[in-house]
Amino acid sequence: MSEQQAWYKQFWPWFLIILPMCAVIASFTTLKIALDNSDSLVAEEYYKKGKAINMDLSKIQYARQLGMQFLLKVKDGSITIEQHGGPAYAAALDTRFYHPTIAERDFDKMLTQDASGLYRITPEKEISGFWEVRIESFDGKWRLQKRLELAEGKEHWLN
Repeated sequence: MSEQQAWYKQFWPWFLIILPMCAVIASFTTLKIALDNSDSLVAEEYYKKGKAINMDLSKIQYARQLGMQFLLKVKDGSITIEQHGGPAYAAALDTRFYHPTIAERDFDKMLTQDASGLYRITPEKEISGFWEVRIESFDGKWRLQKRLELAEGKEHWLN
């Protein structure tokens, strides 16, 4: 008669222990991933942000009442902004470019007019594709914004 092996020397007990152990390890790994990569789209102070949106809309409406219009051109890797409507505006412009998916590509710049009356910006990196473009007065009274597909040689109206 053959002598029976100890349980820890047999295959099946270890097989039955490893299956639930893999599930436990996978659940802890998933928890760590979820905690490390929190959703940045959820705002903690959603009420204040909602009120800020209403203020932004009033700035846009004010710009439309004034008839503010700007022509944005992309040429030779730089962007020029030229005013075409509304009261003459020679003060600085607060410009912001938001990339829809990669926040690290966002940039903003305070621009002043050059001698020819144009506002110029040369981005550090190539700018192409879809962007949310905002132009705001230096004092923050009016704002224009539009989602644009920027590419070399293209022109866009912001009004």
